[in-house]
Amino acid sequence: MHFVLNELLNYLEEQTCHHVGYPYNLKYDYSELYPFYSYTINNLGDPFVNSNYKVNSKGLEKEVCDFFADLYHLKDKWGYITTCGTEGNLYGLLLARETYPDGILYYSQDAHYSIAKAAHYFRIPSIIVNSQVNGEMDYEDLKAKLDPAHPALINLTIGTTFTGAVDDLDQILACLEAKHMAQFYIHCDGALGGLLLPYLKPDWFTFKKPIHSLAISGHKFIGTPFPCGIVLARRELAEHLAQEIEYIGSKDTTIMGSRNGQAVLLLWYAIHNRQHLFSLEVAVCLENARYLQERLQEVGMETLLNPFSTTVVFEKPSQQLVEKWQLATKGERAHVIIMQNHERSLIDLFVADIAKDFAHSHH
Repeated sequence: MHFVLNELLNYLEEQTCHHVGYPYNLKYDYSELYPFYSYTINNLGDPFVNSNYKVNSKGLEKEVCDFFADLYHLKDKWGYITTCGTEGNLYGLLLARETYPDGILYYSQDAHYSIAKAAHYFRIPSIIVNSQVNGEMDYEDLKAKLDPAHPALINLTIGTTFTGAVDDLDQILACLEAKHMAQFYIHCDGALGGLLLPYLKPDWFTFKKPIHSLAISGHKFIGTPFPCGIVLARRELAEHLAQEIEYIGSKDTTIMGSRNGQAVLLLWYAIHNRQHLFSLEVAVCLENARYLQERLQEVGMETLLNPFSTTVVFEKPSQQLVEKWQLATKGERAHVIIMQNHERSLIDLFVADIAKDFAHSHH
């Protein structure tokens, strides 16, 4: 048994050293929280309602929700800690369907695959909107495809999966206005970008504007040892999903019911210790993304780096390098997503590998 565990530990350590293709912040220290792993912390049901199960961290969960609600200016707030960004998207789009049962879902070609999954699971009629070259939604195509006979359920992506592009809320609202559509629901998928944008362009995405729900991953920018996330929604809409559950002595407004109270503890701890540094962390990640882009261009590679993004897209290298550096690929392109653990010394090692590979392939 010890041999297997040591093998796995060595494997994980080795793979973590060459991890650049996926948006996970691996720079964190939760050792102070190890004693809490002796307890089964289950935040059953609604985080704002007590239950008969008392081994929970709901008090901290409300504080985590408060942090995100304040960041996005949501006053009459409701939300909870999810298993991941996908659950947040599922919840937001389920709420959209319950708000407008006859609505049509619109999402871009570059939206996360969980959006199509939600449309399938919840049997929501959907229309795919074209994307621009950079991965951002094509607003002219959206306007052409909007059907005024049905409410519009729109998925807006704050940082697309592959290129990090941001769909422009103001342009989407202008499309709705042009088609005289007063009935709409806007869900924002902010898996990674949801914690970049508030520090780069405050008040662009905010509940002061007519958005209705927002999903953000916890294991990406904040960084945790396992996937988790947060979903926010307007309280009056969340009541559409409320169910009284007698045997837990609470009501449930969530998708999963049983929820990871340890994730709440980790997010609370990180926010408590680092929120004053988040703005600086975002700035450093952006600087390092530009540094990577410049280094790749020096090698002779074509690159793409969208505004408000730390995702650097470039020509796909050899399969050997794809596997070594765990690169995400799409067609003939690959990307690196710069996170807090990607220091310039690591970027230089990566570029050195890419330079050799590029020279060999173009020889």
